[in-house]
Amino acid sequence: MSQDNTTIRVGLLWHSLRAGNLGIGALTLANMAIVQDVARDLGVTVRFVVVSMREAFTESIAPGVEQFEIDTRTLLKPDGYARLLDRLDCVIDIGAGDSFADIYGAKRFAFLWLSKFIALRKRKPLIFAPQTIGPFTKPAYKPFASKVMRDAAAVVARDPTSLQAINDIAPGADAHLAVDVAFMLPFEDRSHERRPDKVRVGINASGLLCEQAESGQNRFGLSYDYLALQRRLIAHWQEADGVEVHLITHANSAGDKRDDDGHRADLLAKEFPGTVRVPNFAGPSEAKSYISGLDFLVAGRMHACIGAFSSLTPVVPIAYSRKFSGLFDLLGYPWYTPVTGIDEDAAFAFVLDAFARRDTLRADEQAGLAKVDALMDGYRDVLGREFAALVPAA
Repeated sequence: MSQDNTTIRVGLLWHSLRAGNLGIGALTLANMAIVQDVARDLGVTVRFVVVSMREAFTESIAPGVEQFEIDTRTLLKPDGYARLLDRLDCVIDIGAGDSFADIYGAKRFAFLWLSKFIALRKRKPLIFAPQTIGPFTKPAYKPFASKVMRDAAAVVARDPTSLQAINDIAPGADAHLAVDVAFMLPFEDRSHERRPDKVRVGINASGLLCEQAESGQNRFGLSYDYLALQRRLIAHWQEADGVEVHLITHANSAGDKRDDDGHRADLLAKEFPGTVRVPNFAGPSEAKSYISGLDFLVAGRMHACIGAFSSLTPVVPIAYSRKFSGLFDLLGYPWYTPVTGIDEDAAFAFVLDAFARRDTLRADEQAGLAKVDALMDGYRDVLGREFAALVPAA
């Protein structure tokens, strides 16, 4: 605690203020807002330090917040990350949303794991913010994952599959179920911009999924051609009366066009003249604000979907992993295309049916948001408990 005993110094581990992927920025800003709300109710001020890998893609989305970059040197040297921990009261780790798993390789897991382990060795309360846990299919990883989860103050899953993974791998861990914090991302509601004479349809074509389809690699195992579906939808809506197609980006990479929504949007804009190529957004709140003014969105990026859902813009998520079904099934929202068991014709028909039933989708989102708030209370309770323990009794 600081000298006035009313300020908590919180390290936000594996968050980001500069990522080209706005989803990670959405997690960061939303989690900061949640933490500040909980602290405010306790009469406590929070000072953040965002701890992330080296990034230089964009300007900081929160210029006044301190940042600390982790690399091999700062992680291993005593004057690096360990010294930073000496001036923190607790650590909240979001694992970049879904990186605490064995599917990204040994090096990434080592960084994720060691940063947690060092915080625990420093006796800093470690809270796993709502995130995807696992999969852990390789036996060598499980004891390490189990150790840090069992020693953490709390481990909060953002979907039931992750909660089960915690219970299976780390029995005895203080496990909780919540939901993705990005639902709480602040934004400016622009729904008043919708017009009765013009239906504005957003297409968020994932640069990564398009590249996978184009190259034939299909590493996510989709049972249809993702890029062909995007083209077919754009062509269909361009021919429809009173429909305007907006090309939306949510993850950009200056160094890798294969994972750059902006590059793909540029190509689609050239292929389909008359579409609106929306400029890349400065940050996640700006993206969510723009999406709130659309009438409908088809999105391949999870946090573009969450931005739409939480602003009551009817959305069809194009699922490419279990994290989509885990989240939207939890919220009682069936309007996503599955990864497998569907061909291009069926996916196309599904999206058009959802488009025709936009009022139904919006009603389902409204019902889902009530569940979001209830689920988020579990995470807020964890934060309140840990913060209260850091504040000396009056």
